[in-house]
Amino acid sequence: MEAKPAVLETKSTGCGCGGGTLVTDVTQVADVRSVVREKYSAVAEGEACGCACCAGPDAGDGVLEQVGYTAEQIAAIPEGANLGLGCGSPLAHAALQGGETVLDLGSGAGIDCFLAARTVGPEGHVIGVDMTPAMIEKARANAAKHGYANVEFRLGEIEHLPLADNSVDLVISNCVINLSPDKAQVFRDAHRVLRPGGTLLVSDLVLERPLSDAMRRSAELWAGCVAGASLEQDYLEMTRAAGFRSVAIVEKRRYTVGADTLPAGSEEREAYDSVVSVKVRAIK
Repeated sequence: MEAKPAVLETKSTGCGCGGGTLVTDVTQVADVRSVVREKYSAVAEGEACGCACCAGPDAGDGVLEQVGYTAEQIAAIPEGANLGLGCGSPLAHAALQGGETVLDLGSGAGIDCFLAARTVGPEGHVIGVDMTPAMIEKARANAAKHGYANVEFRLGEIEHLPLADNSVDLVISNCVINLSPDKAQVFRDAHRVLRPGGTLLVSDLVLERPLSDAMRRSAELWAGCVAGASLEQDYLEMTRAAGFRSVAIVEKRRYTVGADTLPAGSEEREAYDSVVSVKVRAIK
């Protein structure tokens, strides 16, 4: 069962996992969302990095290649869309077709939406949903600047998607579901909006071993995509419980982006060393 991690105290943090004034201990859903929204607003505005799922906008193409983006995809990413976020290309195993409708959960500045738009073509449609107004503003500006007429971005929570039932062919996500305090609801709503036979294909961080209670309450580790991560088997079971079939991990790899900035032997480094990047595919 998903923890309903609230704010007990605050502190000022520096760069790296920090950035601004963040709560240090979370135990309630509303406060998890507040922490995540504050951190990724700062990322959108170029003021902070999201740690494990963020290498930063200056990390270069090497990080994208490291997490599974092809040279062709990297070359096609429009300026301003790559904020160094993510843990793997969710389109790598998608078999996307022209004319299809794609939904990106937690779309950020639009990197995967813009890549999907190239494949679905003018007859297709791509929708990005993000709960951070600064990210939506940045993504919409990127779409307008680069002429992506078949892409739109909607403000909303991925647990309660602003889409109709049975309206999309493919749901993707890149290192975002781990940030949700109610992952089971994310999978249920993704199942709701998919058409029968549609595909869920997400890249995410999962735990290979449990974290301590203190780590799971850490606001910085939540914002860094670690404290909220589920154990691998629990992640798959939640997907199945939402109604999906043929649930499988199609790719798994170690994930070290951002972790190497943390002191060896520290509690934070131990937490980051507990996660792996997976790509999960499932069918409605």
